Amino acid sequence: MRTHFFLERSWNCPTFAIIMKVFIYKNKEELGRTAARKGAELIRKAINKKGAATIIVATGASQFEMLDELIHAKVDWTKVTAFHLDEYIGIPVTHGASFRKYLKERFVDRVTLKEFHYIDGESDAAAECERLGELIADQPVDVAFIGIGENGHLAFNDPPADFKTREPYIEVNLDLECRNQQFGEGWFPSLDKVPETAISMSVNQILKSENIICAVPDERKAEAVKNAVEKEVSPKIPASALKTHKKTWLFLDKGSSSLLRRI
Repeated sequence: MRTHFFLERSWNCPTFAIIMKVFIYKNKEELGRTAARKGAELIRKAINKKGAATIIVATGASQFEMLDELIHAKVDWTKVTAFHLDEYIGIPVTHGASFRKYLKERFVDRVTLKEFHYIDGESDAAAECERLGELIADQPVDVAFIGIGENGHLAFNDPPADFKTREPYIEVNLDLECRNQQFGEGWFPSLDKVPETAISMSVNQILKSENIICAVPDERKAEAVKNAVEKEVSPKIPASALKTHKKTWLFLDKGSSSLLRRI
């Protein structure tokens, strides 16, 4: 049985109220299915309006179910350009934890996109950030598919996240909690094998997206979700920045929503 509720807060902002739409489902399969359907609907609207659409695609274990549904959605993918959200620095595309490998196998090779812009974590990081920044500068993003990390990060913007930079892509350091999550999810054989740096889309660039679909399953994310939804907007809680965006849909399951106040 599904439930949903809506949150409306002013968050100490005197000029406008932010509405975050939060939907709770019984399991991650239903969460993923519904998030993908909403995202596909928004992509179709963009194509109908402009003749094309641009999206951002996230990775990680939290996106498995959503991506499995999204690739089967009724979308003219030949009119869709997609951007990669984040990638480790120094990881080859053949590595089991490579997000390029993940996206190629789980998304890019299973649809026929107009274009996909990967992050090359093996090239010079500063030059790669500049290259991607120039590409996305001319591509208003219609839908961003994202998640929230156990430490509350958006993409690889770990706390305290840089809320000020206007650069689309930045080099970041990964904190211990983030690296423990990657190890705990089975992407690496040991913690010391998890890279300490990455290239990430910045928080401000994510928030430039017209629509944000945020899929967050599993009880291990419950505290991060609670902090993002119920606490003040702060770089210490990167995902709290979603409350400053007017078209965010947050999809949760029983576990990830377990610490939220029901209102």
